[in-house]
Amino acid sequence: MIPKNYFFSGINKTVIALILFSLAINASSQVILSADGNTDTYDLINSVLAPGYNVVEVPDCGHEEFGDHIDQAFDDELDTYVFCFHIHTEFDSDRCINYDRQRTEIKTYDKSPDNLIGTEGETVVYKWKFRLDIDFKASSSFTHLHQLKAVGGSEESMPLMTLTARKGTPDKLELRYAEALSQETIYQADLTPFKGYWVLATERITYGETGEYSINITLLQSGQSIFQYSSNNIRTWKTDADFIRPKWGIYRSLNDSENLRDEKVYFNDFSIEETNGTPVLETKGNQEFIIYPNPSTGEFTVSNILNKDIQIRNLHGELIFKLQNASTNQLSINNITSGLYLITLRFGNNIATQKLVVN
Repeated sequence: MIPKNYFFSGINKTVIALILFSLAINASSQVILSADGNTDTYDLINSVLAPGYNVVEVPDCGHEEFGDHIDQAFDDELDTYVFCFHIHTEFDSDRCINYDRQRTEIKTYDKSPDNLIGTEGETVVYKWKFRLDIDFKASSSFTHLHQLKAVGGSEESMPLMTLTARKGTPDKLELRYAEALSQETIYQADLTPFKGYWVLATERITYGETGEYSINITLLQSGQSIFQYSSNNIRTWKTDADFIRPKWGIYRSLNDSENLRDEKVYFNDFSIEETNGTPVLETKGNQEFIIYPNPSTGEFTVSNILNKDIQIRNLHGELIFKLQNASTNQLSINNITSGLYLITLRFGNNIATQKLVVN
């Protein structure tokens, strides 16, 4: 007969705590960016995707009289505010760098928290909603709406995955894939069902030399799938890449500008979620650190912290603690609420990040 208090013995308390901690790590690794109709749009985007830095790539510099090329608008169908990405045929360029193409995009990059960039061996789920206008015009060359693109390595110039609209008979939405430096269309569908309707895109990828990839786009109102592709044996990594990051927006060629028009593409609820039990310890560079106790009540020790800079952020990217050139490895943060936090150590050009659970 099992003793009445068996499951609450010391050793099983530890097991339960470890299980709960693991669940907390997995359940809390999702980061969502949604419009709120109140916060400055660029500030809102940056606060989630790269706190303290800039992930917005827009042609504001060449079209200052228009103002911000990403703003927020109230959508009656969703009954909430959404992001509106603007692009103008006559005035806009690619960040005042290239004038044969145009770009209004957001991304993650090396300044983003580690849980927002994909590394080899990770499984990440990206979700987002978007709507094309009923009279949307696609370029015959490319009209990219989403990309997964490597940073670093000899193949970084060619995106791994690209979701692009293309003019044709009929217009198509294409999934373009580049195993290395050459790109091909691996799936396509008629663009017509996308025009004028909100859709939900769900993209799942396991990054690796032998990886997995799937994407499913459904009509938000009915749940009907209108674009679906999957492969469980596909190269989803780039040679010597540092990481792979997502991009969203509208990036189009001007090769057939006579066919194009000023566009508004609506997006909302960008989600990035690591789903496969991301290790508690995540590092960039060769140095590691350990947090204990973890979970904590707000008082904890951080190994390998001396003479380094430390930042602690919540999952919304908000900075709650900062210490430069630390002289102690024991930290106490008053009035910290329960939840999951990201602790980042910076040493030279290296960054190491670890998750901390506060009870």
